[in-house]
Amino acid sequence: MADGARAEFPIPANCFAETVTSVHHYTDRLFKFRITRPASFRFRSGEFVMIGLPNAEKPVFRAYSIASPSWDEELEFFSIKVPGGPLTEHLQKIKEGDTILLRKKPTGTLVNDALLPGKRVYMFSTGTGIAPFASLIRDPETYEKFDEVVLTHTCREIAELAYGKELVEETLADPLVGEIVAGKLKYYGSTTREAYDRTGRITDLLTSGELFDQLGLPPIDPAIDRAMICGSMDMINDTKSILEGFGLEEGANNAPNTYVVERAFVG
Repeated sequence: MADGARAEFPIPANCFAETVTSVHHYTDRLFKFRITRPASFRFRSGEFVMIGLPNAEKPVFRAYSIASPSWDEELEFFSIKVPGGPLTEHLQKIKEGDTILLRKKPTGTLVNDALLPGKRVYMFSTGTGIAPFASLIRDPETYEKFDEVVLTHTCREIAELAYGKELVEETLADPLVGEIVAGKLKYYGSTTREAYDRTGRITDLLTSGELFDQLGLPPIDPAIDRAMICGSMDMINDTKSILEGFGLEEGANNAPNTYVVERAFVG
């Protein structure tokens, strides 16, 4: 099944078989797609789920953060295209009407419940790591818990920032959450390989203080600031060290604290 994703094999018992409703390719490396949402499928904004294609007796599954908020009638995903990737090699070819397999149990630590209440939450992301934050910045609960939400998105090239920019614009214009978000959401996009208004690794922009200067915010204060991190393992580890230098401590669902990370990867 080189092209498309029709159900050619039996659907595993622990999966939903859902239909692709839209696909949008941003670059030769990045695309988003939306699928139907099972009536019984519940998740917390920021969680991930295992998805696959019905193209083998034992389908390959990978963890994907759900980019849509918990109130959305459909499920949205933002994906990288990995050359030769066991799943993305085929996933990048899906079209409207194709079938996606969805495991029935979502999970994850990038949820509001894993953070202690605070004044401001930073969401640090690189590449497709913005996906769980795409869910969270569209959830009214986020703005009930925090007065200010700072979304950072770092990519190699300007074109790769398109999803995040579009996301913020659509969120501000959304009839359900737009008024709640207005004045509370700050977006900070940066690039690492192509010259832009803000250029540099997010870790460098954090340590130099440039991030705070450009946003007009004070340095991170563990008494009022919270953080979430999603990106490559190197980015996660480096950002963790910086945040801990500011005095933040890692939390989890069963032990909320001042920052959390996600370690689910796509391939």
